[in-house]
Amino acid sequence: MREAIILYKDEEAGVLTQHDDGSFTFLYNDNWLEDISKPAISLTLPKARKEFQSEYLFPFFYNMLPEGSNKQVVCKLNRLDQKDHFGILMTTAKYDNIGAVRVNKIDQT
Repeated sequence: MREAIILYKDEEAGVLTQHDDGSFTFLYNDNWLEDISKPAISLTLPKARKEFQSEYLFPFFYNMLPEGSNKQVVCKLNRLDQKDHFGILMTTAKYDNIGAVRVNKIDQT
């Protein structure tokens, strides 16, 4: 299992998890849900007290991935499998990302 904190404008909005079977879940933090001024991070992931589930990386996050030669360079320099979408997301969306959402890996100890 791998997890990442999802930040919206540098505030923790929720947690994205890749389970051992390759499926994904996203769950908003309680603090984020309770604050009516905080928006949903995506139209496809509306603010709700439920765990969103998907067999694949959610389209919202998948669309944050680099493509083509940029993806090849990222994978080569970071020794990532080009099919490891979650690994690529955690590598590329940590600092330099278009938009308000960033992804920070949670280290499992």
